[in-house]
Amino acid sequence: MIKNYFKIAVRNLTRNKIFSFINIAGLSLGLTCCMLIVLYTKDEVSFDRFQENKDQLFRIKVTMSDSRETREIGSTNTIHGPSFKQEIPEIKDIVRAQSNMFVTRKGNELLSEDVLFADNNFFTVFSMPLVAGDPKTVLANVNSIVLTEEVAEKYFNTKDAVGKTMELKIGDNFEKLIVSGIAKKCPQNSSIQFGAVIPFELQVTRGWTDKEWLGFYMNTFVLLHEKSDYRTVIPKLNQVFKTKSAEEISKIKDFDQRISFSLQPFLDIHLDSEVSDLRNGLGRGSSPIYSYILSGIAIFILLIACINFVNLTVARSLKRAKEIGIRKVVGSQRKQLMYQFLGESFLLSFIAFFFAIVLTLIVLPTFNELANKQLSLSYLLDIKLVSGYFSLFCITGLVAGFYPALVLSGFSPAQTLYNRTRLTQKNYLTKSLVVFQFALSVCLVIGTIVIYSQFEYLTNKDLGYNDKNLMSFSLGRGRSGEQYLNVVKEELETVAGIEKVGAFNGNYNGTLADIETGKIDFGYIGVDEDFLKTLEIPIVKGRNFSKSFPSDPVQSVVVNEAFVKKAGWANPVGKEINFEWKNQKMTVIGVVKNYHYASLKDTIKPLLMTQDPNYGKSTLSLKLAGGNTVETVKKVEKIFRKYVPFMPFEYQFEDAKNLKRYESEAKWKEMITLAALLSIFVSCIGLFGLATFNAETRVKEIGIRKVLGASAASIAALLSSDFIKLVLVAIVVALPFSYYAVDTWLRDFPYRIAISWWYFVAAALLAISVAILTVGYQSLRTATMDPAKSLRSE
Repeated sequence: MIKNYFKIAVRNLTRNKIFSFINIAGLSLGLTCCMLIVLYTKDEVSFDRFQENKDQLFRIKVTMSDSRETREIGSTNTIHGPSFKQEIPEIKDIVRAQSNMFVTRKGNELLSEDVLFADNNFFTVFSMPLVAGDPKTVLANVNSIVLTEEVAEKYFNTKDAVGKTMELKIGDNFEKLIVSGIAKKCPQNSSIQFGAVIPFELQVTRGWTDKEWLGFYMNTFVLLHEKSDYRTVIPKLNQVFKTKSAEEISKIKDFDQRISFSLQPFLDIHLDSEVSDLRNGLGRGSSPIYSYILSGIAIFILLIACINFVNLTVARSLKRAKEIGIRKVVGSQRKQLMYQFLGESFLLSFIAFFFAIVLTLIVLPTFNELANKQLSLSYLLDIKLVSGYFSLFCITGLVAGFYPALVLSGFSPAQTLYNRTRLTQKNYLTKSLVVFQFALSVCLVIGTIVIYSQFEYLTNKDLGYNDKNLMSFSLGRGRSGEQYLNVVKEELETVAGIEKVGAFNGNYNGTLADIETGKIDFGYIGVDEDFLKTLEIPIVKGRNFSKSFPSDPVQSVVVNEAFVKKAGWANPVGKEINFEWKNQKMTVIGVVKNYHYASLKDTIKPLLMTQDPNYGKSTLSLKLAGGNTVETVKKVEKIFRKYVPFMPFEYQFEDAKNLKRYESEAKWKEMITLAALLSIFVSCIGLFGLATFNAETRVKEIGIRKVLGASAASIAALLSSDFIKLVLVAIVVALPFSYYAVDTWLRDFPYRIAISWWYFVAAALLAISVAILTVGYQSLRTATMDPAKSLRSE
């Protein structure tokens, strides 16, 4: 019996090549999407689960709040971890981690390396396998360094580098560190990422640490004893902080910050979108929303493919009506017929599954690039994943085959043998499924248009300054770099191809100060008198810094419009700002137009600029004339090396840096576009199949209409109209859902496009056009057939 069912299934596949291709192609694409997303999701949820101490590991998290805002950070200071360990018995161990960029020397070549400082128990608390070296002692020597295999190859051209020396620029001199261990490359599903690890004790010996309770700039990880409940530890953290920081806080006038500590489970770090400051040894953060969206897209496409299968199988039911009638007459039970049709469904699903694996292998490199992953099909060897794919196969076979099997097995033998079955003429389920699949496609098309428009908006919006041909580079950290600033700047100003040169401290810091209405927090940067001219930031009130006013560096500041608005000033020029923490009052001399110094994903915050001589300005911004940019950069590098020979020359262009801020949006634009195209393709091949079958069942009707004088155009319109109506209904259904979805997505952007009516019109016209082309081709082909042939055919 099974052999007979198999033969009939194979025969049906080979006889109906178009319908078989449509079903297999659609299911293959849907299954490929599901396989890729399962791989992606598996990687996401497996993050850090290889850590032996995963259930006892936590990161110390800090919540800061005042009357204006509340924010969470994952940073602490040097003193926090050791103090908590000493006072709280549930804490078994702590690990501090802080990363810094250092200059290293490889022969005569200077390189930059991101180095992680960590306590000497780093490799015993974290399960980061060592190829060479003892985890307990590898960081015991203050002058030791542990490299990954990749970094060892980079510097020594071999992984066997234990005992070799490596030069690191510490302060003004290069010091030799001994390679004490080699670690494997950090796993791709690890939040802990490093290339080199140095004992934290080195910072202590150099006096780089401090004991302020109100400083937050490094990660502190806590390892609890096995039977400890981390929720009972949190109140103790806050009690220790309250006791130990009381003296320090009492010295700050009108301190209104509320600071509380908590513990973040280590396994939550990767997908925690609220505390996303992944620095100091942490990386590869993500958001669970990505998995949800990708999973939804994959399910949509698979659903559309299954809908095609159901529609085509049910639509073609008349072709097999007599077969079913004969089987029932000779004694077949309904249960046997259901097994037969389900078996055919599973055979087709099996073939589709095979092609899906091949397609997954082909597109996986491209998917990795889009998703910023390093996935491989070796993940398939995982027992749970194999079980998941087997379940996916079973579910696909059942979903695609159950309803057709139920319908076909229920045909009456008398009606089928006398050609009285008319299932396809009024099959409301088929029509509903067509509407559903096209509604999904329209939603994805609208999503694609909105994401594309928002990305274009983010990358082309006026930033308030001119980032074109704007180049920047650093002369070194803080005061050490500033000593060359003036002489380097003077030489650069004489170079042909450089229009303007300005300087600032290199990054935007935050602070607070007193104004007449109370305290205000703001961004704080050090600039010179040419910074605003170089970036072409307009002054809207007052004046810029000037050498004509020698008191500017110690008495004057310039603020942005957001600062003025927050302060509530009608006439800001001449207002005083009291920096209590440095016992200094400064006067506002000018207001600049708001400019986007951060990503457009963030609102413009209050900003204050100063020429304070104690605020090291060691980053130069250059406005290039354009033209021969490569030659100009070479001239800049020559001047740089003349004064700073022991640092690599690293520069960046501001427009490229701004574009990099929207990498995730760019990738989502590509992924959603691809998903929309796939969904439309799968929907259209299903629609093509239904149109083909519809034309086949109406051959004689078409012949009669042509004999009676109907034109080919009117017949094509007749055959297409029913399907076009379904697509129009799908558009009406899709519009409110798609509006809600894109509106929700756009709310995360403080600067965003307005949802325009033309997005929906464009998607609707695209869906209608594609449907007309798909159905119209087959309808026109049928309408132009010779009526004599169609009327003679039986």
